[in-house]
Amino acid sequence: MSRQFTISELAKAAITPTTTLRYYERIGLLHPEDRSQGNYRLYGDESLRKVKFIRAAQAIGFTLDDVKSLLAAPASNAASCREVQALIDTRLEEVTQRLKDLRHVQQVLKSALAKCREKEHSDCCHVISTLRERSD
Repeated sequence: MSRQFTISELAKAAITPTTTLRYYERIGLLHPEDRSQGNYRLYGDESLRKVKFIRAAQAIGFTLDDVKSLLAAPASNAASCREVQALIDTRLEEVTQRLKDLRHVQQVLKSALAKCREKEHSDCCHVISTLRERSD
């Protein structure tokens, strides 16, 4: 027999905030499986598995839209494997771009720090004056 959880019990079992579960409901990722006599939403083991799946997918970089696609795809289908590969390709491209952007930020910060250390004893901070010039 399947366990039944209230939303707070499901949140505790999935180690996920109840606000997140309510958000998943609003966007159609999670649906209560039943209602109690007091009209509380009730969830079963399948909901717990689904929440854990969603969180695991997000942890490796999939978006919630990606998760919707993953949940809708049959697990034993070559076409669905190609769809998953396409999602992974897209996420990898985004990660590669973010890493490139972060490396640029890292270089800018290193340069700014070097200039700060060079001019440490001057009247004004080079970084603050540069940022002020750019904001004018």
